[in-house]
Amino acid sequence: MQQFFLGADVSKGYSDFVIVDQQKQTVVENFQLDDTALGHSQLYDQLHIFLAQHSDSVIFAAVESTGGYENNWYNSLIKFQGSLNIKTTRLNPEGVYCNSRADLKRTITDKVSAKSIADYLIAHPEKVKYQQEDYWAPMRKQWSFVALLTKQKTQLSNQLESLVYTANPEVLQYCQQGMSQWVLKLLKQYPTAKKLSRAKVATVAKIPYLTKDRVKKLILAAKDSVASSQDDFTGQLVTSTIDHILQIKKTIKAQVKILANNCKMPEVELLKTYPGISDYSAIGLMLELQTVGRFSTAKKLSSFWGIHPVFKASGDGSTVARMSKKGRKEPRRILFMVAMSAINCNPIIKALYHDQLAKGKEKMAAIGHCMHKTLRIIYGMLKTNTAFTPEIDKKNQLKSQRKTPTIKKDRNRRYQEFDSEAPISRRQGKKRKEQKMSQSATGGTESGINTSAPVTSL
Repeated sequence: MQQFFLGADVSKGYSDFVIVDQQKQTVVENFQLDDTALGHSQLYDQLHIFLAQHSDSVIFAAVESTGGYENNWYNSLIKFQGSLNIKTTRLNPEGVYCNSRADLKRTITDKVSAKSIADYLIAHPEKVKYQQEDYWAPMRKQWSFVALLTKQKTQLSNQLESLVYTANPEVLQYCQQGMSQWVLKLLKQYPTAKKLSRAKVATVAKIPYLTKDRVKKLILAAKDSVASSQDDFTGQLVTSTIDHILQIKKTIKAQVKILANNCKMPEVELLKTYPGISDYSAIGLMLELQTVGRFSTAKKLSSFWGIHPVFKASGDGSTVARMSKKGRKEPRRILFMVAMSAINCNPIIKALYHDQLAKGKEKMAAIGHCMHKTLRIIYGMLKTNTAFTPEIDKKNQLKSQRKTPTIKKDRNRRYQEFDSEAPISRRQGKKRKEQKMSQSATGGTESGINTSAPVTSL
């Protein structure tokens, strides 16, 4: 069966297409179609004609992830699979870009980009997974809408804090961890320090979670406030901003409930057995992961999410390990929130976090370890279809501890031992000396670190 490859470089409102063979030779020259009903119909006709001319052949089609502009073309290609011998996939633009650079392509046009997408399918077939149908597409739209609302809420909260700083700054001492509900209700009724200073204790104390002692303290501070904006316009802005924040919070809560009610998949229910994962975060994790079958190992999943450690060592250069942070930010953001929650309610992650701090790690580095641990546990849960149980992790840790630690010889030096006459730098000489001493401590064998060095005669 002949194999052909369709590359589609999507732009806003149109797309460029090209078809190449397995030798990366162009079979159908570049053609451009608009993102309309007529354009999609023309694409189907051209593919139908091509497959009729090349019997017993298959077309592998690909589009890049371009922030949503590719969805219409991607969905059409998925539908074409019902009547045409086509397989469709969506590619990470980073891989296509790096492959194009490796081919020394210097010109960047829509036509060249479409060819680069097709070339990537040929060069890296092992990294491409062709999809039959995207079951998560509707929920992904809902998730994006909630994420947009959350971003708007954050922007309004930042604006509110700036307004309160000039209108009622003494209240901000109670907002170290964000503005709670009682703070918003207080500011809505008394947006400026001037209005709060004239309030009655009994009236303000009717706000939930406000005691009379705290009310007296707030009113006393408002009377001596250093606020620079006490006018009615500033007060009106504070009140309007709070109304918008409360409305967005209400909308987010309703949308999350709709999302949870319409997503009763087994994987989501399985993830919720992990302390620290709620309905919302479980759905978010599955939207990013889609199916655990895409990843053969937990390391590959970690690399896909960009939380694997990376380091750079070349020659005598120093090595610094850090989190990769490659790929999309959204999955790392979700996993970060899950790890933060797990530190408080999951004994395994809590113990790991404090253990990393005891070793001298910074807090964010320790949280990074917790994120990586959480992702490995999630991978194991989904791979074995097993609910979270701390005993499984404890057994794995004991199994790892029972292994006898060994020091192996450097395979890079298997053809030649270190030559004392090599013109190396002082730093490299120090490294070689330390490595030689480390090997001599075990007699150059793999029997363990406690093995005494053999006695040799000169």
